[in-house]
Amino acid sequence: MRVLVTGGAGFVGRHIVDRLVAADHDVVVVDVLLPSAHADVPMDLPNGVEHRWADLADPEVASLAAAGVDAVCHQASMVGLGVDFADVRQYVHHNDLATATLLEALHRSGFVGRFVLASSMVVYGEGRYRCREHGLVHPGPRPTARLDAGHFEVPCPQCGGDLAWDLVDETAPVDPRNVYAATKLHQEHLAAAFEREHPGTSVIALRYHNVYGPGMPRDTPYAGVASIFRSAIERHEPPQVFEDGGQQRDFVHVHDVARANVLALTAPAEVRGPLNIASGEPHSLLDMATALAAGAGVTPSVVGGYRLGDVRHVVASPARSHQELGFEAAVSFEDGMRAFATAPLRG
Repeated sequence: MRVLVTGGAGFVGRHIVDRLVAADHDVVVVDVLLPSAHADVPMDLPNGVEHRWADLADPEVASLAAAGVDAVCHQASMVGLGVDFADVRQYVHHNDLATATLLEALHRSGFVGRFVLASSMVVYGEGRYRCREHGLVHPGPRPTARLDAGHFEVPCPQCGGDLAWDLVDETAPVDPRNVYAATKLHQEHLAAAFEREHPGTSVIALRYHNVYGPGMPRDTPYAGVASIFRSAIERHEPPQVFEDGGQQRDFVHVHDVARANVLALTAPAEVRGPLNIASGEPHSLLDMATALAAGAGVTPSVVGGYRLGDVRHVVASPARSHQELGFEAAVSFEDGMRAFATAPLRG
């Protein structure tokens, strides 16, 4: 199978490329090599991998990339919360415009096959919550007055009491809370529109939860929290944990995420729709910082404060990805964090 991997030089994309090559697939990589994620031009792609270091939002680049492929694994994306809202145009360019340009090129080339999209749990906004009095509720953004007062839990929209988190499945309402999240949801919508108009094509959007592992970019405003904590430890500084450290997340190893993508690329045609890609093991941000810092001679520092656009708890149910793909995370939190504490980061 000839597979186009966009963003194939990136953190997740590169692991997917390695797995596809090991399985004897022909791989084409397109990556714009954003400076926020790449300090240098990659020189170590596997032998035989075609590559173009170019902007997928360029119609000519997208047309060349789409020609003759049997499947697409669309990983290219600008990630993270960024610096401030001034980043909005860049997010829309690299996430939404690039996706639209790629889909247009696939349309013009007559593509029929599997399209796997790297989506994200950020499309959910806050996770799933229960109130002791009102049952399942869908809260809005946390009031800044509560956050300023150091009250970080999510209040019930009906009674104001603290809510308890529950597992999020793919039927949960979507509610993106920042620019990055909005662009990821738009990517899902564009891909779904493409699928409806192209019989024989099937789309699987993989909603990654907190991915970590070797090859993450170093600490930048566009990096994930795992990279930020890991970079601090490499500098022999204590990881700084916002709020009270109790934010619950699902940390899933990049090796598992790459395997999920290959399963999605090769799944039967009837498998469609969004799928949570998660470990099924919830842990707090303080748990993660403590696990990474163990043995490094530093202790995480809970500094309070908050970032607008952050959510309190997002913990996934991976049941549907297990049912549809046979996916189950193989790397435990303890083993993964122990290895990640000394794994190389990308400059």
